Amino acid sequence: MKNDQEQTTTFEASLEALEKIVQELEQGDLPLEKSLELFEQGIGLSRQCQERLSQAERRIEVLLRDNQGRPVVTAFEDAKMISKENGTEKDENVF
Repeated sequence: MKNDQEQTTTFEASLEALEKIVQELEQGDLPLEKSLELFEQGIGLSRQCQERLSQAERRIEVLLRDNQGRPVVTAFEDAKMISKENGTEKDENVF
């Protein structure tokens, strides 16, 4: 059941929960056992977030392959230049 819950939790929800844990721990008025429990939960959430980021990075790398299937790795600014050259540039103020 726990694994199903981990799969359905979004990155944003995990990050928000992690931020709440950090705030609680930073207050410093928790008993040791509660602090350890929150710390363990935080480590788990941190690992989930890192794994989600890694998965997203792998998906992006797959999408950024050339015509022969080789990965094309460029800096973000270079990617905008390539988009301009190809005429596929989107609004730069999206982010």
